[in-house]
Amino acid sequence: MRYAITLAIALSAAVLVTTRGAAAETSSWSNRVDGPAAPLPKKAPGQGKLQKSDAPKKATTPTGNTSTYTKTPTQQGDDAAYEAFDQGRFLTALELAVQAAEKGDPQAHTLVGRIYGEGHGVSKNFALAAKWYARGAELGDPEAMFAYGLMLAEGQGVDKDRTAAAQMFEAAAARKHVLANYNLALIFLKGDGKPENPHRAFLHMRFAAEAGLPAAQYDLGTLYATGTGVDANAFEAAKWIGKAAAAGHAEAQLDYAVLLFRGQGVPVDAKRGAELFRSAADKGVVIAQNRLARCYLHGAGVGMNVAEAAKWYLIAKAGGLEDEALQKVVAKMSKADRLKVQKAADEWRERALLQ
Repeated sequence: MRYAITLAIALSAAVLVTTRGAAAETSSWSNRVDGPAAPLPKKAPGQGKLQKSDAPKKATTPTGNTSTYTKTPTQQGDDAAYEAFDQGRFLTALELAVQAAEKGDPQAHTLVGRIYGEGHGVSKNFALAAKWYARGAELGDPEAMFAYGLMLAEGQGVDKDRTAAAQMFEAAAARKHVLANYNLALIFLKGDGKPENPHRAFLHMRFAAEAGLPAAQYDLGTLYATGTGVDANAFEAAKWIGKAAAAGHAEAQLDYAVLLFRGQGVPVDAKRGAELFRSAADKGVVIAQNRLARCYLHGAGVGMNVAEAAKWYLIAKAGGLEDEALQKVVAKMSKADRLKVQKAADEWRERALLQ
């Protein structure tokens, strides 16, 4: 089949390791915008929940290159299953995919697995989905390998088996499946399903990052920052965290803003740093909200604005972060001004809940 359905469930796009430990001179702004001495804890390497995305992806050959083979007249009907799926005609897609699977089409097995696994037009049946994915994996489809690996990792439809899941991810990664490489990197970092191997983790993470996966770009930057699996390199750390930040990765925007304020691996740029704090703050990152408040309080990268500082601090406080210095600023405001900034903070939180 021409198109495979990507079941892009990664082990975590959250922070693997923190950039805070990278040795470098800090800028004069660091104490003003860094916020409380003890920021909210981040996840340890390799930890995190599975998450899902299902953007369509071109089929790949066993060597990992984009498939360019031409269908024979008897094979042309196979693509109809995917066309029906894309049009929401799921039962028709299922019937056509089963017919193609009977002819030995690997990707048809993957599509049937997805239909049962996600309950498109039929009741969800994880056990049945796992069987179809397993067969697709045996026939060499990297998407099936990846999907079956996820079911093994989660114990969904099959007994939980991290070792077998890692084997599936490794097989798909060998065929240049981007998310399989990312997941395999996390497995090697944690040593869950494979022996802990930071260098192998770095190699797989680099592949996924170079392929354009923002979560992998961010995590690769943290590996460079901490010297995990590779020699520490502040410039490479900043480059990759910056790429993830430019792609909209919220945690990367927070960390890259800190690097910009400190001049750590990049030239100091307070204005750009404040912009990134704002972007991450708008995405609900509490530490970014607090640091944006400090930017407004001290005029770091933005115009000094005590009311905005108070508003963003109250937003961060509602998210669970206390800051003694900013709390004193709010306490010194008049009752009328406090009510005004509290209203602005509440309105922001209400809008955020609706998004």
